[in-house]
Amino acid sequence: MSDAYYNVVHAIGSAIFWGSARPLVLHAERTSRSGPFIVASNHHSPFDVPLLIRHSRRHLDFVSIVEVFKHPFVSWFYGSMNAFPIDRSQPDSAGVRTILERLERGRAVAMFPEGVIRKPPSSVTHGGRFRPGVARLAQMAGVPVMPCVVVNSGLYSRVSAWVPVRRIRYGVIFGEPLLLHTELDKAAAVSAMEAELKDAFVRLYGELTAKMQEKKMAIV
Repeated sequence: MSDAYYNVVHAIGSAIFWGSARPLVLHAERTSRSGPFIVASNHHSPFDVPLLIRHSRRHLDFVSIVEVFKHPFVSWFYGSMNAFPIDRSQPDSAGVRTILERLERGRAVAMFPEGVIRKPPSSVTHGGRFRPGVARLAQMAGVPVMPCVVVNSGLYSRVSAWVPVRRIRYGVIFGEPLLLHTELDKAAAVSAMEAELKDAFVRLYGELTAKMQEKKMAIV
C-alpha cells in the first residue's frame, strides 16, 4: 500500500481535470469523516474512478475485478495506489478478506455495486439493479456505507475533452452515510441497507441533476 503514490496521482490528475472541467461537486465534506467506511458509487464510465479520487477528501482503496488486473501495467498502477481485485465468482474470495482487512485498519474502501459499467436507464441512478454484497460487507465489518453518484464522467471518452479550456461539465455528489440497523437480525439488516442504498442512488441523482440543470449544465 502506498498513500504517497496515491498523493502523486491525485496531484497530477487533479491538475489535468482542473484544466479541462468546471464540475459541480456536492457534499464532498462528508468524505472527511474519520474511521472506516465504504463508498458505493454508480458506474457510468471508467472515468468515475479518477473523478472520485479527485473529489474525495480521504484516500480511497478501490475494489476492482480480477479481469482488470490481468494486464501487468494496470495491475502495477492500480496496486501501487492501494486498489485490489476481487473475484466475483468466489463468494468468500481473497478480495473479500482484503476488503475486511482494509476496513479493520480504518481505511475508506470504494466499490461499484453494479460490477460493470451501466449507463442510464439501466444504471442504479435510475433504479437499476446492483450486485448484492455491499451491505453484507458493511455488516461484517460494522461500518457505514456512503452512497455516491457521478454524472457526465463519460464525456472524457471524447478526445476534445482533454483540451485545457475547462469545457467539460460533470457532477459528483456524496450522500449521508447509511448506518447499520443493529436492532434487526442480520438478514433483515442487510436487506434494509440494500433498499436504502437503492433509494439513495436515485435520490442523489435527482438532487445532483436538478442542481446541474439550474447551472445550465447538459446531462448525458
